[in-house]
Amino acid sequence: MATSTDIRPKRATPARRTASSQASTDAALIDALPVACALFRDRDGVLVAANAAFKAAFAPTDGFTRDDFDAQFTSAVATSATTREALHMPSGRWFELARGEWRGRQVVHSVLTVLDISERQRTLSEHKQRHEKLLFTSRTMSVGEMATTLAHELNQPLAAIVNYVGVGLRLLDKGESARERLAEALGYARDQAEHASQVIARLREFVRAREPRREPQAPAHLVDNVLRLLALEAEKHRVRIEVDAAADLPDVHVDRVMLEQVLLNLIKNGIESMREAAPSRRQLAIRVDRNFDDQVEFRVADRGCGMSDTEAARLFTPFFTTKSDGMGIGLAICRSIVEYHHGRLYFERNPDGGSVFVFTLPPGND
Repeated sequence: MATSTDIRPKRATPARRTASSQASTDAALIDALPVACALFRDRDGVLVAANAAFKAAFAPTDGFTRDDFDAQFTSAVATSATTREALHMPSGRWFELARGEWRGRQVVHSVLTVLDISERQRTLSEHKQRHEKLLFTSRTMSVGEMATTLAHELNQPLAAIVNYVGVGLRLLDKGESARERLAEALGYARDQAEHASQVIARLREFVRAREPRREPQAPAHLVDNVLRLLALEAEKHRVRIEVDAAADLPDVHVDRVMLEQVLLNLIKNGIESMREAAPSRRQLAIRVDRNFDDQVEFRVADRGCGMSDTEAARLFTPFFTTKSDGMGIGLAICRSIVEYHHGRLYFERNPDGGSVFVFTLPPGND
């Protein structure tokens, strides 16, 4: 019996036609994306499609997998649930890696988009370095301006120590009957020595160059620390300082020394602005509360001579100053520090005469 063989091309089955069409559609879609993109088979992680940008950056070979891709990077730092930032070791460039899911008609793929963020990382690094330089410059300048005040602050406990020790020596001549008073005098001398040591320690920490370190800080505590440094300055200029800090304020996530630098500059400026004011007007008001935007707001209000429109417009310009002996850097640095912490620093006129400097900080870890 004769047999015949059908040599006509076999038609693709509907399932095969659908898969081929889907693959073509997937490839066309990722080719149209402006960033590097690739699809990996979900079940085994094998690369099934990649656009030209991905191929140029990562040179995938046959059988390329997600594990092969991940091996090209350092440990990724998570920025969200689906996004990571990592250094590409072969090229030395930084990339943002975003992973998701691509559902076709019959298959599920993992989709990966890769964005080159090297320029952004470089800008952030330069920004950080500029702020570190600003911080160091600001601390150094402030120490120079505070030299006289700090000398007085150290002289007080040292003079007290001398007096207490002198009393103690005289009491020794009186024998056993003065023992209790002698112990008391020596205790006072010890307390004053510890106070002097704390002054020196605060100064050392203030000028020490280090990496900015953000930690939760109570707003009222920041103000208290600075007022201890400036207590003698206020007394010298006969300035009354009134502090009003709301009781329920959240912590702010800041570098303590940097923010204390801002407060110190603003409070010291306020004190100095009232040198020519009548003693009855020498009052500095410090308010800390939440504003309408739910930010923590610090207000430093003096009752000094105030400022002209021209001076107010140039306040935060580097090297502009209203002081005869000033360098005009303090306020510009203060604004940079506040903005580094995602806040704002601005000037208002005091309705009672004088100036109000206000800066805001986001609460918690914002």
